[in-house]
Amino acid sequence: MPIFVSLVNWFNIKRLHQIDLFRKFPLQVQEETLTKLIAKAKNTQFGEQYSFDSIDSIEKFQQRVPIMDYEAFKPYIDRLRKGEANVLWPSEIKWFAKSSGTTSNKSKFIPVSFEALEECHFRGGKDILALYADLYPDTNVFSGKGLTLGGSHQIDNFNNKSYYGDLSAILIENIPWWADFIRTPSQKVALIPKWEVKL
Repeated sequence: MPIFVSLVNWFNIKRLHQIDLFRKFPLQVQEETLTKLIAKAKNTQFGEQYSFDSIDSIEKFQQRVPIMDYEAFKPYIDRLRKGEANVLWPSEIKWFAKSSGTTSNKSKFIPVSFEALEECHFRGGKDILALYADLYPDTNVFSGKGLTLGGSHQIDNFNNKSYYGDLSAILIENIPWWADFIRTPSQKVALIPKWEVKL
């Protein structure tokens, strides 16, 4: 499918240039990312607690915001799970990735915002696709579909407007059309909770 690869490359020319800049200037890119995140979260309860509005350097961030483990974040996360808004992040949080509980024998619920899906997970997928198509222009990888099987998710018992589950299920549930187009099985099958039935 050389035409598809050409289209992928054409759409990603600018992004490939950005990725190249990330490689050349990793510290500057990370600092810019931190600055954007702080600016976006400055009016949240967490941002106000640590005066994000006056943080203008990595050093100030390090001095002001303590290193926190999950237990320190748990009260904030519980409030998010109950539907409270603007706690850690300004946009609505309706998805929570449930960990397997390997570090403390207790599952953790990691908030997943729309921005995290778009700017982290899906952008990462697009970047991998762009890099692969650029490195292997004669690839046949797009001549078929990719197999994606995820876990499952369910309505959160804290709040019937939010869900929790495996991160893979959250990604499949929210996958953009361009990625859904090149994957199989259907979303309905991929999200079946019982593996024996799914397979």
